[in-house]
Amino acid sequence: MEKDAIARAAVPGTVRGMVGQLATLGLPAGATVIVHTSLSRLGWVAGGAQAVVTALLAAIGPDGTLVMPTHSRQLTEPADWGNPPVPQSWWAVIRAETPAFDPRVTPTNFMGAVPECFRHFPGVRRSDHPTVSFAALGPDAGRITEGHTLDDGLGEGSPLARLYEADAWVLLLGVGHDNNTSLHLSEYRAASASSRWLRQGSPILVDGERRWVEYRELADDTSLFEPLGKDFAAITGGERVGPVGSGTARLMRQRALVDFGAMWLSRRGSG
Repeated sequence: MEKDAIARAAVPGTVRGMVGQLATLGLPAGATVIVHTSLSRLGWVAGGAQAVVTALLAAIGPDGTLVMPTHSRQLTEPADWGNPPVPQSWWAVIRAETPAFDPRVTPTNFMGAVPECFRHFPGVRRSDHPTVSFAALGPDAGRITEGHTLDDGLGEGSPLARLYEADAWVLLLGVGHDNNTSLHLSEYRAASASSRWLRQGSPILVDGERRWVEYRELADDTSLFEPLGKDFAAITGGERVGPVGSGTARLMRQRALVDFGAMWLSRRGSG
């Protein structure tokens, strides 16, 4: 992996260089921004994930708020696991014995090195949802992460909706729209009576006691996110593209994206 990153980079990525690239891209100081990253696609970065987080915080400054998804899908219903599946005889043990979600210590899962590094930064706050939490650092971190509801994990009770209210930015660093969690809010807003809801379960603390709690979540379809994002860029012109490190960055306003996505998905569902 590191060999590929070196081959992809003409020069090493640095904090100073990335701060300048983010400014050129148009990320303003004082912004509230949700970031999705692939460290390996940024080329070789001096300082790795720590350098990326440091550059992001420097780019938005002390008045800005940095947000990242810190999802932990290892705390979901084991009967639904497919990457990889586990034997059915294990399901009851997993439900009974997996430690409850703890925003301070539960690791991220399939999120990459940058969010896992970010959640350890001093002062970071993390929302309480056991599988689709978000971490934030900055003046607006508390408002964004508080009150994350169990049954509406990526909908109106989520940090995504708080980011929408704040007219935040979305920054994709080396990844495409298939990693753009804000489009899940579009899915919730486009949901109809025919939408499919899944039974979910997770270990959480209830009045200080570990319990396996069942709840529901909207079945997503991230295969639609890339064509949706392509249409957003082409039709609205609302996506800025430029280099960060040796990778490609995409910057857009979250509210415009979510509104477009809800309309796009609603039309597709009605068609």
